[in-house]
Amino acid sequence: MIEIPSDLHKDLVPLAFLLGDWAGAGVHDFPGSEKCNFGQEVSFSHDGRDFLEYRSHSWVLDKDGNKVRPLESEHGFWRIDAARKVEVTMTRDDGVIEIWYGELADKKPQIDLVTDAVARTAASQPYTGGKRLYGYVKSDLMWVGEKQTPEVELRPYMSAHLKKVVTPEEVERWAKALPDDMPDDGIAFFK
Repeated sequence: MIEIPSDLHKDLVPLAFLLGDWAGAGVHDFPGSEKCNFGQEVSFSHDGRDFLEYRSHSWVLDKDGNKVRPLESEHGFWRIDAARKVEVTMTRDDGVIEIWYGELADKKPQIDLVTDAVARTAASQPYTGGKRLYGYVKSDLMWVGEKQTPEVELRPYMSAHLKKVVTPEEVERWAKALPDDMPDDGIAFFK
């Protein structure tokens, strides 16, 4: 269910499907790096201004799904204009800062992004740019990232399937909003 907070800046309404905390797992595979499954937590929040704040933390998972060590962390800000053009500024823990541009698809919650500018510290690994695709599919957030380096052409390197994290307070609010005339046994509701 997509909720639009009353204090969300009006320009951000098309991005409301991103809001909230998400958690899930995915696959990481890029030449020169360890191929692995990873866990991820993502948060999109707002404070009433004309941007969404984005945070992502991922970690390597072992074969049993246990956390092994951190993989990547990102922090950024997402904006959208009246023409559905999306811009993202992002800082990564590995010393990379990126500017991404893209657009929100017409009539569906899907965002395609491409790097426009990349800045790297001396300690960061070689990286020249990337692409990302985010989609809201059956109440889940899915994404795939591509990247390129001077040695490796643009190719997929990470993808994940994330589920919305629901707090007990949200469940209580939803329960209070149910109509008073709900069937008692739960089964009659489906007849």
